[in-house]
Amino acid sequence: MPPLTAVTIAPARRLRGRLRVPGDKSISHRYAMLAALADGLSMMTHFAPGADCRSTLACLRRLGVEIKEGSAGTVSVMGRGLLHLSSPAAALDAGNSGTTLRLLSGILAGQPFATTIGGDASLSRRPMRRIIEPLERMGARVESSDGRPPLTIHGTALHAIAHRPEVPSAQIKSAVLLAGLLADGTTSVVEPAATRDHTERALVAFSGTVHLDRLTVSVPGRQRLTGRPLSIPGDFSSAAFWLVAAAALPGSRVEIEEVGLNPTRTALLDVLRRFGARVTVEPIADRDEAAGEPRGLVAVECDRMGSIEIAPAEVPGLIDELPAIAALAAHGGEVTVRGAAELRVKESDRIAALVAGFRALGLEADERPDGFTIRGGRPMRGGVADARGDHRMAMAFAIAALAAEQPSTIDGADAVAISYPNFFETLDRLTS
Repeated sequence: MPPLTAVTIAPARRLRGRLRVPGDKSISHRYAMLAALADGLSMMTHFAPGADCRSTLACLRRLGVEIKEGSAGTVSVMGRGLLHLSSPAAALDAGNSGTTLRLLSGILAGQPFATTIGGDASLSRRPMRRIIEPLERMGARVESSDGRPPLTIHGTALHAIAHRPEVPSAQIKSAVLLAGLLADGTTSVVEPAATRDHTERALVAFSGTVHLDRLTVSVPGRQRLTGRPLSIPGDFSSAAFWLVAAAALPGSRVEIEEVGLNPTRTALLDVLRRFGARVTVEPIADRDEAAGEPRGLVAVECDRMGSIEIAPAEVPGLIDELPAIAALAAHGGEVTVRGAAELRVKESDRIAALVAGFRALGLEADERPDGFTIRGGRPMRGGVADARGDHRMAMAFAIAALAAEQPSTIDGADAVAISYPNFFETLDRLTS
């Protein structure tokens, strides 16, 4: 079907249904990259279908990695070992994917050649100094456009460092740990606050060694990784939009099967309980235990609605779910987020985009340097909201628009292809 440049969302009374969301985007990136560095074949099922993970696969192919794609999200990768990627003939294109660019930069820093990696206009505006600085401390030389992509990474023999990021970021941590795999010695990252741990779990899944000591993660360099079969759970951040909608619309019940239940990703469930929803979680026992990524069934029903305040300490565990949480306000109550300045350097300035979009739909919304307040509790007229090329904006506005008095339009709705290509088809099914 043609790209959904704009889509109209009709008001809905409730959402009901059982579904499985696309494979986890964060895990798919990491499995593909580690599979490329491993020895032997890795077979992955339920690989994320969105454009971001396609960018990772395309970049790996340009680096000489043999990748085959089958039906139903099956991807096989023939690993080349830690230091045997090939110098690409042209610059690598990460598209809109900050994860691709940041994590792959860590790997490229230890390869014996120079590589340029860039992306689209949105990615080219995103700051990269937080990965450039530690990679240069490890011995690589990185050229940039005033700290922004494209990056030209002059790979070299790396040495280990102990890195203390200024802000909690799983992508920064992962870039340094992946570079540490290629370095002499043991590389460590001391986080200011815990972030998602998919890289650490993925390393163990590929028979790697990771040392954990509270907020310190350490990786010995030059260790051998081994390819293996892996099943990827459903993406919790994609499921978040359906869970929020079910929590907000009376009479709703949505069940998500095989969704990832990594404890660094599921803080939203407690937020929905605070909002007043009924939340049920049924883990699947002993499923793919060696990979260390738990999964199960999550069901959410609307019960009552309240107000939600997200404190700064909660933000690292909710960073990708904050747009979905903001949509709760459209259905009643109030949502306040503080300490989330990191949202301004995502695929869009998500603080500005959220406030502008919700105002366009008829909600009261206030913007602050590090967050926002969205106020519901009165009829929302509906309108036209601009997703600004950001997949999470498009989905958040769609969930909010369900509460409007009249149909609403989401401009730039085709951005959902970045992570959830069939989002709108699923919305139609759950609301019909």
